[in-house]
This record gives sequence, structure tokens and C-alpha cells, in this order.
Amino acid sequence: MKKYNVKINGNVYEVEIEEAGGTSSAAKTLSVPKPSIPSSIPTTSRPSTSKVEAPTASVASDGEIISAPMPGTVIDVLVSVGDLVKAGQPLLVLEAMKMENEIVAPRDTKVSTINTSKGAAVNTGDALITLD
Repeated sequence: MKKYNVKINGNVYEVEIEEAGGTSSAAKTLSVPKPSIPSSIPTTSRPSTSKVEAPTASVASDGEIISAPMPGTVIDVLVSVGDLVKAGQPLLVLEAMKMENEIVAPRDTKVSTINTSKGAAVNTGDALITLD
């Protein structure tokens, strides 16, 4: 039996070559270093799974201005000036990061002005619709 040390990619391996049964073929045994395993595996705490609500449009106290809660593109305006809307009724659809977000009426009211149009790019805080 012959022993050799072989270095591959910076790792040293001990190789034993043994002659098998007097023939010219050789059996090879390879000793591979075992990776070190820590005796204790650190545990991580799971993040809280609290429910996160989608951002809502902010409403100013004077004039009921519905503003954009995030930057995006107005996909559709669902109401017209003078329309009577109910609380929770969608007013327009705003696309942000490839997700469509409905902007809804905060209460039963009337639409007094529409400050945007379909296809318009808006930034956070831009006035979208004014309610009575």
C-alpha cells in the first residue's frame, strides 16, 4: 500500500493506493476531509406575522382632497364630476410596481373635481380627486 498527499484547490487529501490481488489493477481509497459542523446551530427568531394593510389615500381636512398614497400611473378614473359616491366605492385605479390599487371614497359624498386623468403619472401626495 502506498500513501500520497494530494493538494486540490488548496485542500490537502490523503490518498492510499493498494495493490489488489497481485494483478496490475489498483484499488484506490480516497480520504476526504470532513467539513466542520458547529456543535450548536444558532436559531433565529421568526419575524412577526402581523398583517400589513395597504396604504390608503390621505384626506385633507379642508375640501376633502384625495391624494396619491404612492407614486404610480392612473390606470382608470371610475367617477365623474358631480357623481354621488358611497363610502368604500372605488374612485380610481392607481398602478404602482405592477400592482393595481383602488383608491376609494372615505365616506358618502359628492365628487367636486377630478385633478388627474387616465394614463397620468402621479407622485406621493399629488391631489387626485376633491370631494364635497
